[in-house]
Amino acid sequence: MAKKPAKPSSPASPPANVAEDADFILHSLQERFAANRRYPASEAEMLEFYRQMLLIRRFEEKAGQLYGLGLIGGFCHLYIGQEAVAIGLQSALDPEKDSVITGYRDHGHMLAYGIDPKVIMAELTGRAAGISKGKGGSMHMFSTAHKFYGGHGIVGAQVALGGGLALAHKYNEDGGICLAYFGDGAANQGQVYETFNMAALWQLPIVFVVEDNQYAMGTATRRSSAETRFYRRGTAFRIPGMEVNGMDVLEVRAAAEVAFAHVRAGKGPVLMECNTYRYRGHSMSDPAKYRTREEVQEQREQNDPIEGLKKVLLAAGTSEEELKAIDKAIRAEVAAAADFAETSPEPDPSELYTDVLVGSY
Repeated sequence: MAKKPAKPSSPASPPANVAEDADFILHSLQERFAANRRYPASEAEMLEFYRQMLLIRRFEEKAGQLYGLGLIGGFCHLYIGQEAVAIGLQSALDPEKDSVITGYRDHGHMLAYGIDPKVIMAELTGRAAGISKGKGGSMHMFSTAHKFYGGHGIVGAQVALGGGLALAHKYNEDGGICLAYFGDGAANQGQVYETFNMAALWQLPIVFVVEDNQYAMGTATRRSSAETRFYRRGTAFRIPGMEVNGMDVLEVRAAAEVAFAHVRAGKGPVLMECNTYRYRGHSMSDPAKYRTREEVQEQREQNDPIEGLKKVLLAAGTSEEELKAIDKAIRAEVAAAADFAETSPEPDPSELYTDVLVGSY
């Protein structure tokens, strides 16, 4: 008669308080962040944050105008309202070694990394001078020179690719980290959680950033997600979470300091939720009838990231004239970028056959 397998030993009784179980504690960074939620920026730093956010705002407004004139084709997703997220986070990166990857609402992230507005606008208009030679358009911009890896049109796909970038950083021991953005809609994609699992298992140097702009295309997060506190989504994978006001660039930068230090110390990934708001529709073809004008106006009046920082600057002694001069200079810079994009030649038809296969590897 076959011998029965031995019964597994009974598990130890769980502690009265889960927090007492050292093997289960999730070392959240939220308390450390909550102790100082405002980055102590100098006036010069705040002026640069202001300039960069205003550049994104004016650039996107111009892109919307060019789209309306038929100079930009295909899809076009504007970043107006969300500027504080990209500037607050990317201002804390090391552009010499850190990588960035995002979805298709990508113009602002490229500008935040200091890429020339002319080549971004030229890409939007499909010109040869564009950063992807006019073949990527709004959603598929790319620059290995700047360690910016897209611009991806498949919802959530960039998260798994970001995991690969983080693995490369770890394998090459280059000291870099990956900043992988995705939206509240993409947060329900299965590949996101596969990447969470591998990133935690291998302690990869990556910060996952959920840009929660409150609507997954046209569906409010409360109607599309069972758990709308997205920073909690990493708990099952022992990834610490952070909840951040994405409409305050100084708070975002403070969160970046905490998260990046954790990841650079070799402690594995972080999941950051930046609560923000987009003023325009999901794309230029979206009339945004799923929300009221009053809702959008309330966000503009009470939470606008640029106006919020402007108030801080004025209170710190910056003059209204100086801020107006910055806006005037940026408008001129954006106008020059638009002129460049409109007058640059289109790609030669032979470009259809380039960048299809890898030449060497």
